Amino acid sequence: MSGLFTAWLESVDPGSTLELDPVLENAVDIARRALLDVVPAEVVGRHLGVSCEARCSATHTFECLDPAYPGWAWTAVIARAPEDDAPVTVCETALLPGEEALTAPKWVPWQDRIQPGDLGTRDVLPKKDFDDNLEGGFEQVEVVAGDNVDQIPNYELGLGRVRVLSSTGLSRAATRWERSESGSDGEYSRHASAHCSTCGYLLPIAGSLRMQFGVCANEWSPFDGRVVSLDSGCGAHSETDVRKRREETPQAVIDDKVEHFDMVDTTESEDTGGSHDTTEHNKSEH
Repeated sequence: MSGLFTAWLESVDPGSTLELDPVLENAVDIARRALLDVVPAEVVGRHLGVSCEARCSATHTFECLDPAYPGWAWTAVIARAPEDDAPVTVCETALLPGEEALTAPKWVPWQDRIQPGDLGTRDVLPKKDFDDNLEGGFEQVEVVAGDNVDQIPNYELGLGRVRVLSSTGLSRAATRWERSESGSDGEYSRHASAHCSTCGYLLPIAGSLRMQFGVCANEWSPFDGRVVSLDSGCGAHSETDVRKRREETPQAVIDDKVEHFDMVDTTESEDTGGSHDTTEHNKSEH
């Protein structure tokens, strides 16, 4: 029902108890005819019920038979003045979704709908003037004699950034990094024998997160160029090594095959000037 009409009815007698008018309750035919004035009769089904919307107003609901709108229902809002002989009038008709109706999701603006990883090479995100992840930063100003310049953090001097990360933004970033694959509970970390905090390839970062995170500079690591937790780790740690195999002295190969062969004594042949007579000397087994 129209919000303006509801507000008007409530303003007439806001303290009254809502009771369904018997005349409006029985005006099913009037409500159906109101629907048939705007939609074909074949899409209006059986009467599903009537409800009291406000003082002197009721809504009749009918089944929707249109195959394009399963789970929806036709509604006709009717009303009449408080007088006993006041006629029934039609306020509005509508097609409303039920609990099982297929409806469009709630509208979300584009700048709130885009997710990390959706940004393309030519996309530009809209600027957020009020971003709780950021706060006002420090800009380089002219140094005047007598000013206590040391009160300004040195790492912010000269950068000219209008805004820097707030405590909220730092906390959210730390939560994302810790829950990522390069966090302390990642798959690589659970199988690593040493942490990133002791790796020579770890690049420290500045700021309050330097005690928790760093940047990996190991080209063999799966996290090369990414933020890693100091409690994370992988198999490319600079100070760890694979388990080396024990170098054992090779054993001599023993040939235990038995062979039979003739041994020839060549001493006599040498003494007699090269006699070619041979005598069987012995048979040996090896």
